[in-house]
Amino acid sequence: MAIDDADADLVASAVAGDRDAFAALLDRHYDRIHGLAWQMTGSRADADDIAQDVCCILAEKIGHFRGDAKFTTWLCAIVFNACREFGRRRSAFSRFTGRLSQMVGLAANPDGRDLYDAIWIESAIARLKPDLRDTAILVAGQQLTHAEAADILGIAEATVSWRMHEIRRQLAPNPAADD
Repeated sequence: MAIDDADADLVASAVAGDRDAFAALLDRHYDRIHGLAWQMTGSRADADDIAQDVCCILAEKIGHFRGDAKFTTWLCAIVFNACREFGRRRSAFSRFTGRLSQMVGLAANPDGRDLYDAIWIESAIARLKPDLRDTAILVAGQQLTHAEAADILGIAEATVSWRMHEIRRQLAPNPAADD
């Protein structure tokens, strides 16, 4: 086994289900987890989120650690993969909000307010009711047809059409508010 001598006993105990040993491993390596995430993302806030995710992932995967590599190497691989997945999710969400902003007419004529619009659309999507948000994600985000979204959601196609109309209505800029 290639386990670090300093971690060998803790890892073996954590793999066997010892919660205190697992907590000690997290305590010992949290700064490494957070530091690597911060280096990869350049953002403390993102590193905070990733480190929290990695702690959960580690709880799920510790039982699968075989000792083929040092524990720290295995841990860094988990952090690296979590950072990549975080980046993919963020990128997918950005593409989704871009398509949705085009759908509601915000991005049709860029006027220098692109950052403001991007922040606004993310905030607006977050405020949608879950059924509307789910529908928007499937139709605008995943570019499914109304029929495909209806099948996934277990609702009528007409309901998907109504929800998309409602999303456009709720997200459309209010010209009267600009006066």
